Amino acid sequence: MQEFSLVQKIAIGVIPILFAITLHEFAHGWVARRLGDPTASSMGRLTVNPLAHIDPLGTILIPLLTMMFGGFIFGWAKPVPIDPRHFQDPRRGMAWVGLAGPAANLLMALFWTWVLSMSLNLEGINLAVPAALMAQIGIIINVILMVLNLLPIPPLDGSRVLAGIVPPDWARNIYRIEPYGLLIIMALLFTGVLGKILWPIVQSFYGFFFQLAGLSING
Repeated sequence: MQEFSLVQKIAIGVIPILFAITLHEFAHGWVARRLGDPTASSMGRLTVNPLAHIDPLGTILIPLLTMMFGGFIFGWAKPVPIDPRHFQDPRRGMAWVGLAGPAANLLMALFWTWVLSMSLNLEGINLAVPAALMAQIGIIINVILMVLNLLPIPPLDGSRVLAGIVPPDWARNIYRIEPYGLLIIMALLFTGVLGKILWPIVQSFYGFFFQLAGLSING
């Protein structure tokens, strides 16, 4: 993909990055609504319109900066409001809501795998190479968000899932960490520890989706 300038790569990557983050949040709201919580819907957040979910810093600036400097692509959207008091079982309900975000990223990674596979059959067509690059970005950003969010560090989704399956006393201890969670995540990110932990897992998933599309990870 050396024929693309940095600006071109950023322009091609905007769509998959934007939807990876916003559809992740939509999935939280959709599952919450299915479990009886109308909060996201009543606040206009149960929508696939990215404008409803964009956080200028987390959805645009941070992902673009990490993409430009070749780091671990990282970002977030405005969290969808959830009120677990509407759930029959608040802890289990929040676990399902938490799992919905990574599940949405898994489905989007499969979608971009299909796009990548289709682009291989468009050889000689002008859109083939940009489509292939967009698909690769779509796969990698969705895999990263899926794996990252399954970490059991509040406020990441993995902490909601873990809190829903451990004893209540353990769950309370998990939530006590939440005020410091973002600081912990940012410290792990900027010290390189986060990448070292997650990158082998991300590469395994990335290689798997590439194989599904008919390529090797170096293809």
